[in-house]
Amino acid sequence: MPVTPDHPALLRTHDIPVTAQRLAVMRSVSANPHGTAEIIAQHARSEIGTISQQSVYDTLSLLSERGLIRRIQPSRSPALFEDRVGDNHHHLICRSCGITHDVDCATGETPCLTACDHHGFQIDEAEVVYWGLCPKCAPKKSQTKK
Repeated sequence: MPVTPDHPALLRTHDIPVTAQRLAVMRSVSANPHGTAEIIAQHARSEIGTISQQSVYDTLSLLSERGLIRRIQPSRSPALFEDRVGDNHHHLICRSCGITHDVDCATGETPCLTACDHHGFQIDEAEVVYWGLCPKCAPKKSQTKK
């Protein structure tokens, strides 16, 4: 069973003042993994009534900057937000409907995740997005009779 995060304590640990709006946004991100700012705003409004879209954007930006949430920006898609932070996981996204799933980091030999020329960088993370069609959007294989 997942552990419910202590959002007020997380905010305080990162020297962020605790407000009803910030807590609502944090709970909304937890409740809507890979949600857009619009989805998060709608969820937060259902909890606390009024919160401006700008307040949601500002809070998401602050929480992302402080490492409490993760912002991912898939190609041709609005930014998505999640509270799974602190690990090097990747994402699987359907090209048709946009459904997004977490994928744990690859293990074993992963040549495509090793830069052939690191240009002096000290690499500490690789961001991978797997694209494809989910089972609902993939064309059904025609079955032939034998």
